[in-house]
Amino acid sequence: MRRSMLFLPGNTPNMIINGDALGADSIILDLEDAVSPDEKDSARLLVRSAMQRMGFAGVEITVRINSIDTNYWHDDLDAIIPLRPDLIMPPKASCAEDIKTVDAYITKVEERCGIPVGTVKLIPLIETALGVENAFNIATASPRVTALFLGGEDLTADLRCKRTKQGNEINYARTRLVCAARAAGIDVYDTPFTDVNDDEGIEIDAEYAKSLGFSGKSAIAPRHVKVINRVFSPSMKDIEYAKLVFEAIRIGKEQGKGAVSLRGKMIDKPIVERARQTLEIAKQLGIGGIDE
Repeated sequence: MRRSMLFLPGNTPNMIINGDALGADSIILDLEDAVSPDEKDSARLLVRSAMQRMGFAGVEITVRINSIDTNYWHDDLDAIIPLRPDLIMPPKASCAEDIKTVDAYITKVEERCGIPVGTVKLIPLIETALGVENAFNIATASPRVTALFLGGEDLTADLRCKRTKQGNEINYARTRLVCAARAAGIDVYDTPFTDVNDDEGIEIDAEYAKSLGFSGKSAIAPRHVKVINRVFSPSMKDIEYAKLVFEAIRIGKEQGKGAVSLRGKMIDKPIVERARQTLEIAKQLGIGGIDE
């Protein structure tokens, strides 16, 4: 279950060593934007060492590598892939060829290390206008791609507009990525809310992202993780309604009814699917009296 993804700079040992205690479902060990050029090698060694020694029990490990237009990304993959991270995040993914290039090199490293090809998955970071327009092609470029990830800061720079808390300037990109990901049958994750001191703002932003269809949301501050997890978890009200949907269907079948209603509303296929998704998530989280 991946609701929250927390960025941890690859050159901050005090944050990385606590990665599995910060409440996030996934931690993103960042070798790119958070690390200056003169610290790339040391950050890579630190992240590799942490992955070897820390274990990070109960948390998914994602590593954001450097862009393929740099001299660092091959070294990043050579160091990290042998440790079998759950996900690699290629930044500034703008077209299917970018993903195929990363996929091909990961395959070489996996084969060299005796790792089954396809073990390490990809979550492309889309943060350019071209990437947004090519979102579906990126999503379907490789079987490794398990989700798309929106990067709002670099995107607004590429769009030549101001990044705001309200986020109206990235509405198109948000909806485009959600549609592309869902059409490809994969998950999609929203950009971080960057005001680390605005507790009300992160809740509003997370609720809005959920309303658009995002699977979860990323964070750059540990204090935002709890809110994101709560927003992207079904409420008890949601769970109870989902149970009632399936109970109504059961009773309807027993009574031989061709159509079933609940609280005056017909239970159609979309309602059943949403109820199924709610109960599935609740089961994974072990909430609402649903056995894991």
